[in-house]
Amino acid sequence: MVSKQAFIHPDARLGSNVTVDPFAYIAGDVVIGDGCWIGPNATVMDGTRLGKNCKVFPGAVISAIPQDLKFKGEITTVEIGANCTFREGATINRGTVALGKTIMGDNCLMMANSHVAHDCVIGNNCILVNNVLLGGEVHIDDFAIMGGGSAAHQFCRVGAHAMISGGAMFKKDIPPYAIINHDPVGYVGLNKIGLKRRGFTQEKIDELEEIYKVVYFSGRNISQALEHLRHNFTPTEELNYIIDFISSSKRGILKSAVG
Repeated sequence: MVSKQAFIHPDARLGSNVTVDPFAYIAGDVVIGDGCWIGPNATVMDGTRLGKNCKVFPGAVISAIPQDLKFKGEITTVEIGANCTFREGATINRGTVALGKTIMGDNCLMMANSHVAHDCVIGNNCILVNNVLLGGEVHIDDFAIMGGGSAAHQFCRVGAHAMISGGAMFKKDIPPYAIINHDPVGYVGLNKIGLKRRGFTQEKIDELEEIYKVVYFSGRNISQALEHLRHNFTPTEELNYIIDFISSSKRGILKSAVG
């Protein structure tokens, strides 16, 4: 059902079974997938590519121009997967020349008043809780959760399955599978509950814990710790991911918050 009280530009392309409620705004350079719901007073702007079965709640704004002063009006996009939800007041900006697009995978949730800046890349099954703020060009890997009021400095990366405490503000990368404290900000252990919920065995969780003991608590610097892991641990998908993540980090990973 498309309300006659909504504004929909004639060039906008809407899939089948799309619902648009009264007073929603949909611009012309927009593609909306099958089964989406665009709520009252939601705003879907030029450059939006919205996958199937997404929900845009009142006051949410999809694909506004970046708040980056270097933006010069270039044609860019926001590309969103299927089954994503944008709660009240959530905002996601389109890209700049840096990447040309802001990307979000499938099954993501942006809770009320959260913000994703230009050229961010967000994986699948991620959750940004109320009032989360992402600076430009932040990368978030699959299944990561950012607690309410947390904020990522531009260019930071958050590893898969990481759990970030509400209120944490960070300028360095968050390693995969980690729990991050907010005061002081830093690593406090594995996201064990989240990993169990996602099917990780106790044996695998124990393996990850041993890896991070080397990284954080062995007295080695990062280079020494990675070298030790390469030569003394059996290669696994998770170990390779951790090594690649840390070794490729441009900002460095957060320090431990515990002794």
